[in-house]
Amino acid sequence: MRPISPVQRAVNGSHQVLIVGGGAAGIATASSLISREPHLDVAIIDPADTHYYQPGWTLVGAGVFRAEDTARSMASLIPKGVTWIQAAVSSFEPEHNALVLNDGRVLGYDQLVVCPGLKLDWNAIEGLSETLGKNGVTSNYRYDLAPYTWQLAQNLKQGQALFSQPPMPIKCAGAPQKAMYLSCDHWLRSGRLEQINTRFLNAGGVLFGVPDYVPALMEYVKKYDIALDFGHNLVAVDGPSKRATFVRNNAEGKQERVELPFDMLHVVPPQTAPDFIRNSPLADAAGWIDVDPHSLRHKRYSNIHGLGDGTNTSNAKTAAAARKQAPVVATNVLVNLKRLPTRAQYDGYGSCPLTVERGKIVLAEFTYGGKVAPSFPAWLLDGRQPTRRAWWLKERILPPLYWRGMLKGHEWLARPSLVTDLPES
Repeated sequence: MRPISPVQRAVNGSHQVLIVGGGAAGIATASSLISREPHLDVAIIDPADTHYYQPGWTLVGAGVFRAEDTARSMASLIPKGVTWIQAAVSSFEPEHNALVLNDGRVLGYDQLVVCPGLKLDWNAIEGLSETLGKNGVTSNYRYDLAPYTWQLAQNLKQGQALFSQPPMPIKCAGAPQKAMYLSCDHWLRSGRLEQINTRFLNAGGVLFGVPDYVPALMEYVKKYDIALDFGHNLVAVDGPSKRATFVRNNAEGKQERVELPFDMLHVVPPQTAPDFIRNSPLADAAGWIDVDPHSLRHKRYSNIHGLGDGTNTSNAKTAAAARKQAPVVATNVLVNLKRLPTRAQYDGYGSCPLTVERGKIVLAEFTYGGKVAPSFPAWLLDGRQPTRRAWWLKERILPPLYWRGMLKGHEWLARPSLVTDLPES
């Protein structure tokens, strides 16, 4: 007979399903579970008071949305019948089907779903934290800074505007250039574009990872006269002096530092899995939650699933991906609990509405391997071309679809594909 471990002795409570993370992925998964099994014992662990519709911050940075309209109280969004544990996770004990909270409590589970999002590492860029929100330095990746992006775009009359993108992976890989296109569109409409030198400094080597959408984007790069600087990684910011330092490889293949002046600097920070994930037995060698890309089940622990931005799947880290993943995880958790007979699989779907001007969007939709996967027929909405219909979708349809659809367990255009031969993790 196996001895009882100290962790098992200390358990303060347990749930059939524990969900770590109350963001888009966590709440959507809880709602999908409850919609299928209303009496299931589900709990969400998340310390935050406020939940944000992060895809809206691009439009906040362009003066289209108000920041406050992208925020709601966490309490108002927890699905009925789901327990909210307002705490943070300290560590995982998967061998004992338990986890430890930061207040020392130990919680047990039958099934665990892990979707904590990712960490925006502002401190990885020297001097950045001290100057964010002033000296012309901003980022649409933070709720409190997106309005400053719009303020800077409105006030800039002439000079140099820099837009940076760090190495992958990052959430919403198109967001760095969305901020740039919308700012340029404002400068064009206000007759100031010729007085502003815009540069896109991307640590990567391509404008966008799915080639089908690049031609349309390049038309806007030309229209706005944007200088593309690939292989440039932002490493330091001197806000008071308005100087940004990038590292790039020179002609000999050696790294060199390049310092550029700016009047406006839009920064996207490096991004990693959260520390409590990176230092846990759930992580792969790079620190991300180690899951099978199709079942989203953990590769070592069969009663653990992961989804959202914190996993090591190769899909785009977007809310659209989480919307497709949540029903898959809900289904597969219920299969594990013997409540459903057939597993579901995720095909890597992600979507990135690339806002190329106010009123037009290139709607990028794709699955694993960069395969284009449009939700609509081309005659209705051709995602490879900038269209007003895609803008209408982004501005008018997607926010209520998020708040009243995805987070409520309504799976419009997101029903999971059921399979009988899904590879085991």
